[in-house]
Amino acid sequence: MAALARPTIINDLPDVILSNIIAAVSDVRSRNAAALVCRKWLVLERATRTSLTLRGNIRDLFMLPTCFRSVTHLDLSLVSPWGHPLLSPRAASSDGGDDADSILIAHLLRHAFPIVTSLIVYARSPHTLQFLPVQWPHLKYIKLVRWHQRPQLASGDEFNLLFQGCPQLGSLDLSTFYCWTDDIPPALELNPLVAGNLTVFNLMNASFSEGFKTDEIRVITKCCPNLKELKIACMFDPMYIGFVGDEALVCISTNCPKLTVLHLADTSTLSNCRADPDEEGFTTDDAKFSVSTLIEVFSGLSLLEELVLDVCNNVRDSGPALEILNTKCPKLRSLKLGQFHGVSMPIGSKLDGVALCQGLKSLSIRNVGDLDDMGLIAIGRGCSRLAKFEIQSCKKITMRGMRTLASLLWKSLVDVRISCCKNLGASSSLKALEPIQERIQRLHIDCVWDSVEEIENINGVEYGFDLNKTNGGEASTHGNGFGDTFGSMDDDIMFNRNKRCKYDYDLNSVCMEDNGHGNGFGGRTWDRLQYLSLWIGVGDLLTPLAAAGLEHCPNLEEIKIRVEGDCRLWSKPSERAFGLSTLLRYHKLVKMHLDCGDIIGYAHTAPSGQMDLSLWERFYLFGIGTLNLKELDYWPPQDRDVNQRSLSLPAAGLLQECITLRKLFIHGTAHEHFMMFLLRIPDLRDVQLREDYYPAPENDMSTEMRSDSLSRFEAALNRRQICD
Repeated sequence: MAALARPTIINDLPDVILSNIIAAVSDVRSRNAAALVCRKWLVLERATRTSLTLRGNIRDLFMLPTCFRSVTHLDLSLVSPWGHPLLSPRAASSDGGDDADSILIAHLLRHAFPIVTSLIVYARSPHTLQFLPVQWPHLKYIKLVRWHQRPQLASGDEFNLLFQGCPQLGSLDLSTFYCWTDDIPPALELNPLVAGNLTVFNLMNASFSEGFKTDEIRVITKCCPNLKELKIACMFDPMYIGFVGDEALVCISTNCPKLTVLHLADTSTLSNCRADPDEEGFTTDDAKFSVSTLIEVFSGLSLLEELVLDVCNNVRDSGPALEILNTKCPKLRSLKLGQFHGVSMPIGSKLDGVALCQGLKSLSIRNVGDLDDMGLIAIGRGCSRLAKFEIQSCKKITMRGMRTLASLLWKSLVDVRISCCKNLGASSSLKALEPIQERIQRLHIDCVWDSVEEIENINGVEYGFDLNKTNGGEASTHGNGFGDTFGSMDDDIMFNRNKRCKYDYDLNSVCMEDNGHGNGFGGRTWDRLQYLSLWIGVGDLLTPLAAAGLEHCPNLEEIKIRVEGDCRLWSKPSERAFGLSTLLRYHKLVKMHLDCGDIIGYAHTAPSGQMDLSLWERFYLFGIGTLNLKELDYWPPQDRDVNQRSLSLPAAGLLQECITLRKLFIHGTAHEHFMMFLLRIPDLRDVQLREDYYPAPENDMSTEMRSDSLSRFEAALNRRQICD
């Protein structure tokens, strides 16, 4: 009997095809798993790996991998101990031996990764900029990271070292690099060849106290005429000398006509602080640039694809300028506006302002004081391709307008952020998004626990919002009526899923039937929701989340919770626990960002009748061990008086109960003996303390951040056997 032919397996593919298949795999753990199949796959995986992030301890140079010869993107910003100088003299000496140590480490890195063209590095010391980038003469992209204080050097000295060693540099990212604004222009003027080669420049840095001013922007744009992407934190406030106004904006469009990405944001908008929902959206002063200037700028930047103008003062009657974007910038796909007024003021059925930008796929609007429901509906009509929409601090927007927008964009909208809108709490926001409930993938809401009925009673909202009526409530039978446009639309266009839907806007009967849950969700779930972001005030509970409308999220994988407020105003929470156990209903939830960094309290002994931060940490972390988390980023609360964000004993005890964790990143400090609690987590593989906030503490002799303490913990962590 003839032997059966051996079945064809993937290893029978030619090496060239198999190499391309493995090269197409981007997930790191999947690539690592592929490398364990056989030696042939190991060689192919190592030969096709182009991106690598090193996480080892700089002391263990003998463990530096030398098999990744094809790596072009190298990330050294997370090398342990985090935040400690990668290359710097450890002690003063007269024989130059310390510089020799730095040069040796730099040469070892070049030997291990010989063709690097993209580098991310934590540059706490100028030695890093002096000795490391020069090792790769073809370096084209650099991102510098530093949360610690700037070294005492003359303005521009650090960047002179960088530019002199990187003659082919084309992209520079300083968005998380603590420096001064006056460090940048002198260095660019002294290195005109490097400045002329730059095509991407990111200066959107939250650490700048005042942002770049007109003179500095003029120098930057003049030295870098070939920029295609420019992101810069500005000073728009006219109370300051040198504020950004007409002259600076015209300089940008004149000196950098090739821009495809332009982000201009006031430094005050880069903070995480939540605004007051009761504010009207108008500031006392107006911005000092005119609509005619905006029209001139937009006309000079015809290649724009992404635009951010996030200012701190009123930009009034901006509609005509935004209309120009549609004709002068036909490639524009992403737009973010802050403090712009008059963005959408439709009269009858005629669209205006940003609603005429029909090519937009992403739109974010903040502090638009005169935007109401009818303006929002006009945006939904005009910007029919929107996939991402963010609205923040717009007091006049209600559930009716947001729901109509969602209905109009139900085919494309998958990413929504609703923040700090007085009439859109948790329940009303989720109710407004019912038309896209089955399609939305990413969502942010504020956990302001309202109810739909309360909103209606407060605002006098009527369910019978007829889209066939004008703003005045009369039926539109004339050609100029707003509802005439809706009246000419077929029901299948707005509500294609069910032709019985009518234009009579009844929030209780939009093709939904009660399924016994009592929330009117008609048995539908948030089927495609993968990422959820929540803001919640200090002292409030998370437990009402499901009742607000997020009961069924079968594919939710990642959640971010940011808590903000002053707990010194509370004697104690109303309940024992914050309510993390309510997240047990999301069975696929594996990744969490729990940000308590904006909670202010007493790090040490609290006054009588008050709770210190350790007890508040116990309140927020209680129940976290019941979740099946694989990755956790945790920001401890802070005491601003002593600049301390430290993991407390109750927090360490509760974190050790997360037995499924593989990665844990604590964005603060911790005592060594508290860290040792974490060794009880059986599969924990990656732990790091990151003081990635301004200003990061400088006292490295503290037991909370001493490099020897961190190294001992990492050594104990690496000695353990991990089952997989």
